[in-house]
Amino acid sequence: MMITKMFSPTETSQAAEEIKLGELVAFPTETVYGLGADATNEQAVKRVYLAKGRPSDNPLIVTVSSPEMAADYIADYGEYGHELIKTFWPGPLTIVFKIKPGSLSPVVTGGLTTAAFRMPENETTRKMIAEAGVPIVGPSANSSGKPSPTTAQHVFHDMEGKIAGILDDGPTKVGVESTIIDLSASKPAVLRPGGITPQQIEAVIGCSVDASQHKVGAKETPKAPGMKYKHYAPAAQVLIVAPNDWQQALDWASKQGEKVGVMALTKTLNTSIPKNVVTYDMGGDLASATHRLFDGLRYFDNEQKVNWILACSFEEKGLGAAYMNRLKKSSGDSYFEPQA
Repeated sequence: MMITKMFSPTETSQAAEEIKLGELVAFPTETVYGLGADATNEQAVKRVYLAKGRPSDNPLIVTVSSPEMAADYIADYGEYGHELIKTFWPGPLTIVFKIKPGSLSPVVTGGLTTAAFRMPENETTRKMIAEAGVPIVGPSANSSGKPSPTTAQHVFHDMEGKIAGILDDGPTKVGVESTIIDLSASKPAVLRPGGITPQQIEAVIGCSVDASQHKVGAKETPKAPGMKYKHYAPAAQVLIVAPNDWQQALDWASKQGEKVGVMALTKTLNTSIPKNVVTYDMGGDLASATHRLFDGLRYFDNEQKVNWILACSFEEKGLGAAYMNRLKKSSGDSYFEPQA
């Protein structure tokens, strides 16, 4: 079991040295913390799958410090690639491109002829990648299937002893992973919703975007993470609660012979809460709820263990689509059903 070092934002060169040695280093982005390894080192990449317990057909995002670094691997930008990079990089947009044959290992791509590229907004991480001199793979730095980490402490909980280090730059800003758009097919398609909406992308490229492709079949290899396997799930069963069902949901919770977790907006928590309910405040609006979603799920995994979590829902548009995508995956599409 190795000692997992904590690197400060002034220690990017030390973190980069670990990457160059083939070690694994978790890193901050504006969305969630990622688990980094040299994307050109096949053995290092294999260790990422091992550390996470991640299925080998789930491709990894290639994280770069600049558009120029990505250019070494991309074969075809398509009609919209350059404009999307110019507009949204650095930032929470991951783009799937066709890659140059043999430029990346099948271990990175899941055996596909495409790869997903991202240039994060976090300057500390970009500096580490530039100092390492190679792109890094960047899946979320959590045990596979569990809620994604939004703090270095979340990463340490899951990865202590499994990775060489964690570059700690404080809590992330957005709270859910980047939007993924596929430019390798005939029509641009959002494979995973995130902080950048389809409408924002459409405003840049001047054409419609398919926003329905979020899942693949059991025998298909996904082009991007989060499309095939159960994700973001705490140990407890999550039940999604519609806005008008909170009173019935709290009544149900009060009748359980155990503690019940509740992740709700401040205004809901300001009502009468049963004594057996443990609350996590999601803030006052959708943006704060999105930012706090994974932290709340981890709160009930690590600090206040419960068997049930009631979680607030939002309309599935804009950022709400990203929030509900993660919440539905964490719950297995399970909703609180009011009694007639």
